[in-house]
Amino acid sequence: MKKLVVIAFGGNALLRSRQKGTYREQIDNVAKTCQSLTHLVKRGCNLIIGHGNGPQVGNVMLQHEAGSQVFDLQAMPMDFCVAETQGSIGYMIEQGMHNILIQEKIQRNVITLVTEVLVDKDDPMFNNPTKPVGPYYTEEKAKEFAEKTGSVYRADPKGIGWRKVVASPKPIQIANIEIVKELSEKGYIVVTAGGGGIPVIRKEGYYYGVEAVIDKDLALALTAVQVGADEFYILTDIPKVYINYKKENEQAIDKMTIADAKRYLAEGQFAEGSMAPKVRAAIYFVENGGRECIITEAGELENPEAGTHIIQE
Repeated sequence: MKKLVVIAFGGNALLRSRQKGTYREQIDNVAKTCQSLTHLVKRGCNLIIGHGNGPQVGNVMLQHEAGSQVFDLQAMPMDFCVAETQGSIGYMIEQGMHNILIQEKIQRNVITLVTEVLVDKDDPMFNNPTKPVGPYYTEEKAKEFAEKTGSVYRADPKGIGWRKVVASPKPIQIANIEIVKELSEKGYIVVTAGGGGIPVIRKEGYYYGVEAVIDKDLALALTAVQVGADEFYILTDIPKVYINYKKENEQAIDKMTIADAKRYLAEGQFAEGSMAPKVRAAIYFVENGGRECIITEAGELENPEAGTHIIQE
């Protein structure tokens, strides 16, 4: 049986720093990342791909806001915006993978699944929304929106402005995970749980979307556990995980045990909103049956020894 690998695209796979986020920029970026993934395909791996959607969902929220102000159209809720970006980004990844596979003369089907991810309706994060989403506003504008919509806005710690904040609950179940596993084992390259998945709760037996954002690395770690993946790759914009990052005594880590990772997290070595969530996702995968998680940049995938390898012991 072929090795099953789950890959989490980092934001730079879609949009790089100082880019405007145009369609052409994103298509070009995705194509380059997909080119790197062919190294895994050539090594005989079956692939499941997930992705972030931070800049894209922010742009969608801006579009909805503009529509509501200019044309009196109703702005859509967070779960709808995640679904919208899942479809559009999935399309770009499908196109990128198809074209690279054609170029490499590899016969594989690629399919995107718009994916709901179940969270606990009683998750404590719903009482303490902290995840910033969407554009920055002035304090006056943020308070106006908060009064009008009931959403929560908070000042950015860097003083850039005010942003909407939503809950970031833990994922507990990936919808249609059996189909994802079945398709991947048949050789399909499956794109799923984009943007952390569409956040839904279950209430009185029915499913409802909620104003939340699920951490995409944790959602994909859960995906990897539930399909029984052999390896979990988290792609970011640096080749390895570092301790003392950007300091004189900066040190790249080749291999890190779960115990090491937990110690470094406790020491505050990894920044929240950056490397810390990735390391937590790696810990979750390995502690729940995964062989190893590799954190690296896409361009390093040709080298099986690249990146930081997180293992049990």
